[in-house]
Amino acid sequence: MVEHIVLFKWKEGTSPGTISLVMDKLKGLKEQIPEIEDLSCGENFSDRAQGFEHALVVRFRDRDALETYQPHPAHQEVVQTLIQPILAGILSVDYEIQ
Repeated sequence: MVEHIVLFKWKEGTSPGTISLVMDKLKGLKEQIPEIEDLSCGENFSDRAQGFEHALVVRFRDRDALETYQPHPAHQEVVQTLIQPILAGILSVDYEIQ
């Protein structure tokens, strides 16, 4: 199994409604991309997050499934039309679950 974790910082002034739409669209990817085994996302509540406000965690069966997910049209639509216009910072890690 492979875990894909993304942390997001939003541009100042981004509305809560816009962020909520992004989270809803990310959650919807599980129904659109068969390679996704599990997906969760939500708002950070920790004071240790160095300004990152939301997180996405996606689980795949293997690295090939992750590689299929990245360019998938449904994923790219969310990234390009919703996330990139409001993104101030991002951190992403991928690792294999032992």
